[in-house]
Amino acid sequence: MSLKTVLILLGLALATIFALVCVLLTRERIPRSCQQLPPEQEDTEDGQSLVFADLTAEEMSGVVRYLQGHLGVPLVDASRAKPSDNCIGSVDLQVPAKAEVLRFLDAGGARPPREALAVLYFGNQAEPNVSEYVVGPLPTPAYHRDVTVQKYGGKVPYHRRPVTGREYVDINALIQRELKKAPRFLAACCESDGTDLVTLTTAPRGFKSGDRMTWFVLFHNVAGTGYYLSPVGLEVLVDHGNLHISRWQLLQVFYNGRFFASTGDLEQEFVAGALEVVRLKQPPADAVLGSMKPRRPPGSPGPLQFEPQGPRYSIRDNRITFQGWSIAFGMSPNTGPRLFDIRYRGERIVYELSLQEALALYGSNCPGGMSSRYLDGSFGIGRFAYELVRGLDCPYTATYVHRHYLAEADTPKTNQNSLCIFEHDSALPLRRHFSDSQSLYYGGLRKNTLVIRTISTLINYDYIWDFMFHGSGAVEVRVHATGYISSSFFHGQGTDYGNRVGPHTLGTMHLHHIHYKVDLDVDGQLNSLETQDMEYEFVKDPWSTQNTIERPHLRRERLQKEDEAAFPLNVPLPRYLSFVSPKPNKWEHPRSYRLQIISFAGKHLPTNSSMERAISWGRYQLAVTRRKEEEPTSTSIYNQNDPWTPTVAFADFINNETITNEDLVAWITVGFLHVPHAEDIPNTVTVGNGVGFFLRPYNYFNEDPSVDSSDSVYFSSEQDVGACGANPLACLSSAAACAPRLPPFHFGGFLNL
Repeated sequence: MSLKTVLILLGLALATIFALVCVLLTRERIPRSCQQLPPEQEDTEDGQSLVFADLTAEEMSGVVRYLQGHLGVPLVDASRAKPSDNCIGSVDLQVPAKAEVLRFLDAGGARPPREALAVLYFGNQAEPNVSEYVVGPLPTPAYHRDVTVQKYGGKVPYHRRPVTGREYVDINALIQRELKKAPRFLAACCESDGTDLVTLTTAPRGFKSGDRMTWFVLFHNVAGTGYYLSPVGLEVLVDHGNLHISRWQLLQVFYNGRFFASTGDLEQEFVAGALEVVRLKQPPADAVLGSMKPRRPPGSPGPLQFEPQGPRYSIRDNRITFQGWSIAFGMSPNTGPRLFDIRYRGERIVYELSLQEALALYGSNCPGGMSSRYLDGSFGIGRFAYELVRGLDCPYTATYVHRHYLAEADTPKTNQNSLCIFEHDSALPLRRHFSDSQSLYYGGLRKNTLVIRTISTLINYDYIWDFMFHGSGAVEVRVHATGYISSSFFHGQGTDYGNRVGPHTLGTMHLHHIHYKVDLDVDGQLNSLETQDMEYEFVKDPWSTQNTIERPHLRRERLQKEDEAAFPLNVPLPRYLSFVSPKPNKWEHPRSYRLQIISFAGKHLPTNSSMERAISWGRYQLAVTRRKEEEPTSTSIYNQNDPWTPTVAFADFINNETITNEDLVAWITVGFLHVPHAEDIPNTVTVGNGVGFFLRPYNYFNEDPSVDSSDSVYFSSEQDVGACGANPLACLSSAAACAPRLPPFHFGGFLNL
């Protein structure tokens, strides 16, 4: 090898080494423009929000130990308790009284004692009942008091208790025993011996108080897909009201439009050739109706949202701060997400914003479908908010928070990463203007929003709960429905109640109605309700008096009584509805927040229905009442299994009390009618299936508060718009170099089922 060749190779080697060194030296170095910046420091409350914090797992366990040692009765773990046992149904935070909390938050008063609310099922008593106890102080309980009579006027009858997981297991065992009495029928109709069929509960359970009789719908169970779309046409009615499981019985059987006294009678009819059977084949896993498995290989990745210098919000304990906003967040195992002490620029706007109930009411020509009125709070909206999938349910870089709950067990469970918080760029201006006359300029502000999200899976449906906080001082609340539709076996005049979506599957019509509590405190607790709407007035034009002008005229009204402020569902609302303060803004208008409802609700259950009072909140798209400590929720978990004598009837809240300069609560119903169709297979999509409401400042400020945003953009024709110092948008090219190293994908949501 010549010297020249050696020198060339040596030079190339040195150049390669130099390049590698440069790469290694710069690989871990973060550009200065990408250095993570701490969020704006707005947190000076020093842990005050913990007064609203959900119970920790340790606190729940402490409550269980206390109850086991101080009630003087044997307690069986609810996960294995029979109806004839005593057990702990649930343990949750006992939210302190508002007056106590405000003395603590605003007036330097003592911190309210931290307490839990425990729900107990007493089956092993002379008079079985459900009782509720307040237990405290936490974390080391020393007292308990029975608050059942105080809350409900008496003991809660035992038949109103929610159905536990253990009870469902015992019901399924009974159904399996009964199915064995019809082996030839099952082989013919379903290619089954019954063990591979699954049941879906309906509710409520009967037709009068004291009933505990439930229709169960049977489906083919195919691994890896939703069974809700594969009904086999068989439904059974089970009486499970007796304390002794051995006395439970199957009362009726329904198949393909006919009723039978038992599975034995069904078998006998089949053997005699007197039964028309629809012969279904076991659906193969790769071709089953409703499979969500991808049909194409992955394509190129879509857009990715990230924060170039880290999150611009901060989270401390149960409190979030973001660009003037401050929110305390939590989760009830029954009713789901709840927010407290929502402030903007240091002023409380909302004391409590909480989900109350989710109703799904079905129609069908099968008994299970036609009798279904699910009140999801009874099943557990918060309890079934499972782990969120990073990058799909929420942005990959969102902050994920664990939630703990204790229900139907003596040991707390954790739904990891089941609530997410993120800043969302909606790719829409919050405001903008391009000036094309006189002076030439552009001004605008991106619509960046703080989002708090959780998703509840309630059997077949998935509800996406969003709470959004805008730079204009507005709060947006939104729910989307997705997941699987529920279905009935298609027979007879099935299309009177929905659409056929499979060979033997009827997508059954239903309505979703969602109820919220909004305790607004607009510039103080004392507010009134004002409506504004338009009328046309016909006037002579004042400059000639020869012509007539139709002039829009603003009509304002202060509502005086609760009855005036109860607006029926599906009746047009006044276009402007506002909680107003006695105090004016700079322009002498009352400082106000406007309620703006976006809903496509179906029709409410007729008021002459025997169970209507249990969901009487659904009569109203908006009802404004005086706030009362003894009216904390619009419904009860006990209403599901006894809607005929509801434990809480919202209609009783409206008794024509004065609502002028009082502490007021807005109760809001949103929803939509859903007639399932072919495009609901495999899942209902979120597009067009979102409803909610806004809380918008209306003369609350002297101008739009977003003018103070550091994200504002303004440049004129005389400026160099490409200069980063003059135009923040010109800086984005360097921000693109700040793409974060994403954490490895992980999902543990199947581990805690």
